Amino acid sequence: MLPITEPTRITVAAERPYQVLLGRGLLAEVPAVLGPDVHRVALLHPPTMIKTAERLCHLLAAAGLEPVRVDVPDAEAAKSVAVAERCWSILGNAGFTRSDGVVGLGGGATTDLAGFVAATWLRGVRVVMVPTSLLGMVDAAVGGKTGINTAEGKNLVGCFHEPVGVICDLDLLSTLPTSHLIAGLAEVIKCGFIADPDILTMIESDPSTAVRPDSPMLRDLVERAVSVKARVVSADLRETTSPGSAVGRELLNYGHSLGHAIERREHFGWRHGDAVSVGMIFAAELARLAGRLDQETAGRHQLVLSSVGLPTRYPAEAFDDLLHNMATDKKTRGSTLRFVILNGLASAEILVAPDLDLLRAAYAAVAV
Repeated sequence: MLPITEPTRITVAAERPYQVLLGRGLLAEVPAVLGPDVHRVALLHPPTMIKTAERLCHLLAAAGLEPVRVDVPDAEAAKSVAVAERCWSILGNAGFTRSDGVVGLGGGATTDLAGFVAATWLRGVRVVMVPTSLLGMVDAAVGGKTGINTAEGKNLVGCFHEPVGVICDLDLLSTLPTSHLIAGLAEVIKCGFIADPDILTMIESDPSTAVRPDSPMLRDLVERAVSVKARVVSADLRETTSPGSAVGRELLNYGHSLGHAIERREHFGWRHGDAVSVGMIFAAELARLAGRLDQETAGRHQLVLSSVGLPTRYPAEAFDDLLHNMATDKKTRGSTLRFVILNGLASAEILVAPDLDLLRAAYAAVAV
């Protein structure tokens, strides 16, 4: 464990503004972030986080709060109606009221579920996110999107419910398998292409350091990615965007149209970041073929993503399945496919209803 330093504080300008605290040794901040009026706290966590959950329960109890541990399945298995219903039952039996709160301790799936449970219990109680994965820190835990999955697709049921705070304790990243850390870097790299090209330059300079959980570079990368998301979310809290140059919060969906389709085809057996990595290669090629993006920037996607060990290929025979999945994704408007594409570094637009032949040609860039 590295020495504790003063946390970085990044503000998200929501209807009720909140802060993302980023640093080391920050678990003890959870009670203060919950606020003085909270009495009971439901702590949702997966099996892999039992020891950390126990430590956090002690901290909550020492602050005069009543913690209720709620074990939920790991990864996407947590994001189901059945799991949400069990959480509601636990809250009901424990007598949770509007003056109580929820803490989501885990990866992006856990924080998505925790946010949904908090949003729907008594029409909304406080929630604090404590992401334990890189993906959770830079993506899922910030922005107020909550959701669960159905057989028809990912995050099709959900709502917007802003947390009262997000605590990114970088010490927790040391518990991650390297493959999970690498998958989380896909969302960091996405932020580089859509808003902060310095992220790309940093990773290109030393890819091996970027995947080290104790490296100062990784902290800088996380801060930059969280700052990108905070800026985008603050400007468009409810994703009220439309086709054209004003992309708004949809900017954060770069690479996600194909990425979500891959996750669904794999029954969520692929890590989200791995799927988004392939999705970004596809989106870059789609933009190039549509005459929006230069060859060098399109090709840079392959170089940066592969340099940290992210996948960039998917089976050629999967195209028809993926096309069907994209057509039923929540990012579609009516029956119209929409893709976030780049027309340059840190410059994006929405490509509406591209021709089928164009989609097939772009998919060739990832097909194997």
